[in-house]
Amino acid sequence: MSVILSKHRGMPAQDGAGVKLTRIINQPGLKHQDPFLMLDEFRSDDPNDYIAGFPPHPHRGFCTLTYMLAGTMEHKDSVGNTGAVEAGGVQWMKAAKGIIHAEMPKQVEGLMWGFQLWVNLPADEKMSEPDWHDHPASTIPEVEVEGALVRIISGQYEQQEGPVKAPGREFLMLDIHLGNEALNLPSQGQKRRLAYVYQGNLTVNGEPVEEGELALLDPAETLSLSADENARLIVLAAKPIEEPIAQYGPFVMNTSDQIEQAIKDYQSGNLAANQKLS
Repeated sequence: MSVILSKHRGMPAQDGAGVKLTRIINQPGLKHQDPFLMLDEFRSDDPNDYIAGFPPHPHRGFCTLTYMLAGTMEHKDSVGNTGAVEAGGVQWMKAAKGIIHAEMPKQVEGLMWGFQLWVNLPADEKMSEPDWHDHPASTIPEVEVEGALVRIISGQYEQQEGPVKAPGREFLMLDIHLGNEALNLPSQGQKRRLAYVYQGNLTVNGEPVEEGELALLDPAETLSLSADENARLIVLAAKPIEEPIAQYGPFVMNTSDQIEQAIKDYQSGNLAANQKLS
């Protein structure tokens, strides 16, 4: 039996003020992968593709994780948080009951490359208080295993723990760099597991996965990852929330009535504690 259940390619998209990106999860070929709602990759050395950034916009009902590989992105929000995420760093924002934030590039030239992941919240947390954390590259544990480098962004691996915390709904996020070696990655028992290859080509238990492909994986099997030359991938794993998902743009709730309320709250200025950014 194949450990790869299916393979999917992202599709070109635009978001924010016209930032060009690839939408990997939450596109016609691959809908929500509970609890992972969306995964975008943005990668360009043409400033026209990213310079307009993501001006102030609202969120409610979920969390965002921004992981940068190259370039710098600045964050400001309606709670008063400010920060910049640089290459190798992560920003984690729990929008919960409501937040308005802006993500703008802090560069006018050069490569901008990174990911944004949306992670759902269970019903009993959707209207909790928002939260935000900035995790520089130096705070991301790195482990060398069988010659491969594994960066631990969230969850636990080889007795190391990533800085992104989601108490009670922990998820695994690893950035794995392979050379000419193989890496065995045991299952941690989560029912949802997937891998996105963002550089090079590799094999998973002998089956090829090419650059730009996301593989949905059997959650119970040990993964045997190998590459002929440098390859990099993001591995995600989690326990699904298994609750209804109602989404309208930047709002992710459980029912359409809750979505309508989120829209009304935003329009009336009641979505976030401070509706406008300082």
